[in-house]
Amino acid sequence: MKNVLIAKHPATGETIDQWLETDIQQVPDMHEKAAAAFKFWSSRSLETRLSFITKMKHYLLENMDEIVEEICSATGKVKTEALTADLMPVIDILQHYEKRAPKILKRKRVSTPLLFVGKSSYVDYFPLGTVLIISPWNYPFQLSMTPVISALIAGNSVILKPSEVTPTIGLLIEKIAREINLPKNLLQVAHGGKELGQELVSGTPDSIFFTGSVETGRKIGIEASKRFIPYTLELGGKDPMIVFEDAPLKRAVHGAIWGSFTNAGQVCMSVERVYVQSSVHGEFLDLLVEETKKLKMGEDVGSLTFENQKEIIKDHVLDAIEKGALLLTGKHPDQWGESMYIEPMILTNITEDMKIVREETFGPVMPVIAFTTEEEAIQKANSTEFGLNASVWTKDSGKANRVTSKLVTGNAVINDVLVSVANPHLPFGGVKSSGTGRYHGDEGLYTFSRQMSVMKDPGLKQKEINWYPYQNKYNKVRTLIQAYFSNNKQKAELLRSFYRQLLKK
Repeated sequence: MKNVLIAKHPATGETIDQWLETDIQQVPDMHEKAAAAFKFWSSRSLETRLSFITKMKHYLLENMDEIVEEICSATGKVKTEALTADLMPVIDILQHYEKRAPKILKRKRVSTPLLFVGKSSYVDYFPLGTVLIISPWNYPFQLSMTPVISALIAGNSVILKPSEVTPTIGLLIEKIAREINLPKNLLQVAHGGKELGQELVSGTPDSIFFTGSVETGRKIGIEASKRFIPYTLELGGKDPMIVFEDAPLKRAVHGAIWGSFTNAGQVCMSVERVYVQSSVHGEFLDLLVEETKKLKMGEDVGSLTFENQKEIIKDHVLDAIEKGALLLTGKHPDQWGESMYIEPMILTNITEDMKIVREETFGPVMPVIAFTTEEEAIQKANSTEFGLNASVWTKDSGKANRVTSKLVTGNAVINDVLVSVANPHLPFGGVKSSGTGRYHGDEGLYTFSRQMSVMKDPGLKQKEINWYPYQNKYNKVRTLIQAYFSNNKQKAELLRSFYRQLLKK
């Protein structure tokens, strides 16, 4: 029996829509349809595939306001953030690949060593097949569309399972596919929850791309590995912000506020730990509290999206307060009530054993911690299981580069926050428990491609010098190897002449 998906506005609780989930029994049929669509799509030229990308870009530009409203009603975001952080990055990646994909996916010629004289070498890129994409609820449009777009450009078919927390986004994506006349079954959307996701993973995808929790990502990785299915995992973070005493302090304060509280803190790259050098800790904190109190709920900071996340945030904050943390802004969790609007919280007097230091909070919570030395800041920043993003704040370029190089993270920003993910030229992804694999940039297309290394010989010689027979070859080949790998330039001519002799054999 099919379950009913009910879409509600997170901030108001109003029911937006409801419809039947995708039946689990349909999964094999979805894979068959995707395989058939792949055969058609992969045989089309890149130019043809990109023509649909251009159509999609124009559609999004022409329907921005409508799409923003859909995102807001699904997530509780404020309109500006829905536009700039959920919709605009999709338009940007469309335009980026529209221009760059031909260069990224074209045959790459590489050098061929002199030992293989006469041959040529290159790398070709081919699509994988059917890509299963499972996307989250915090940026449901961007984090669905970016991998979908990348997979389609590379020549794959896609089965997308968007989060059941924001189910109307799946309907929106289906509508976009229809409006641009995307070939039938090339992009199929599976509507449902955990059980449907498990069935899709257990099916026959040629690649899996997952964005979500560490726990679920680990399960997907284990399941995919059993069948040698390549996978990319974009998981959680506990991103540190390191503010040195020579930092542009007011800029750092504003950066911390936006980095911690944008999208109500529901960002995998959110600033979840702020380390401030003790000599400026007090001044930084005073400015931070002053500026945070100016934020307006519903205009600057939106609502939470997922009811379950509210309980995690509450647990983390209560744990910190019980262990001695001081709440400088926002309300005590006991005063939250039923509202999904949670005022930004700044906490001090933080200790390393608190959950808000060790675990991903994913909410509008900013713990501020003092440090003394550069080494201490680096040690604290690297102390969690996560490694998604970090920021370093200082006017000393040498220090910034030195500290950044010692941070165990997939991405880093200097004197800014989060922004690296917005540059479509840069690859994005985490290390440690924050994930594996990369997308965006050139890697965004290579992730969904099968790379083939090719060496080509014109076929003019009857045999190669390393082929049988081996009689009387050892000393000659030994001399060749010594000459070839010698640093003595005087032996270059010896190598060339000796190689010519061997080629005659």
